[in-house]
Amino acid sequence: MKGKLFLLFLLVVTVLSGCGTNAPITENSQGIWNHYFVYPMSKILLTLGAFFGDNYGLAIITLTLIVRFLLLPLMLKQFQTTLAMQKLRPEIQRLQEKYKGADLQKQQQMQQEMMQLYQKHGVNPMSGCLPALIQMPIFMALYYAISRTQEIKLHSFLWVQLGHQDPYFILPILAGLTTFISMRLSPSVTEETSKQLVMMSYIMPVMIFVGASSVPSALSLYWVVSGCFSIIQSLIFRMQLKSSTVKQDSQTS
Repeated sequence: MKGKLFLLFLLVVTVLSGCGTNAPITENSQGIWNHYFVYPMSKILLTLGAFFGDNYGLAIITLTLIVRFLLLPLMLKQFQTTLAMQKLRPEIQRLQEKYKGADLQKQQQMQQEMMQLYQKHGVNPMSGCLPALIQMPIFMALYYAISRTQEIKLHSFLWVQLGHQDPYFILPILAGLTTFISMRLSPSVTEETSKQLVMMSYIMPVMIFVGASSVPSALSLYWVVSGCFSIIQSLIFRMQLKSSTVKQDSQTS
């Protein structure tokens, strides 16, 4: 499911990169999307930028950190789901062995038994998709706010102009690299992890690089900061997972 969401995310990025809506965004802009998403995002960036002396690069970094901190409760829930899934792994593997090589009807029966197992232990495997779903409209609103706010679009930060693509591809490379590191550090990626999930940890950074190369540098900056936050978050969650595993092993023995 996560893989499908990320593919959808890349499709959104591709569509956005080809959009030609450049009319300046104001409080009088018509439409629900403009009024409730794009204009508020533009206003937040302008306010943060003014706080930092008209530095909109720092404004985007600050906004990214705010978004990630607001998502922490959901990420904690995702981490708790990971812990629960790891405890259920032996039972899941037994089900997979039981129905190995089975026909479609038996495969459907296996899925039903897995769902019953999840419900019995209060586990929701789909909870890990919620942070990605929430970030998608934020990312889209950020794109339009940048492209339709001249102060941000024309602002130079470090070596880039926020409204244009990175000419040296440094930010896209960093975005892909931080994505790779954060995914490899994720508590859900272990030696027992499915090959599909491990493969996704290699495919996603490439997709992020392609996406970041196609959009304004401001969005690449958002990705890089978000990726760095994810790395720190994954390290903390991984240490907690290791501590929990040691504690569980000691109680078992």
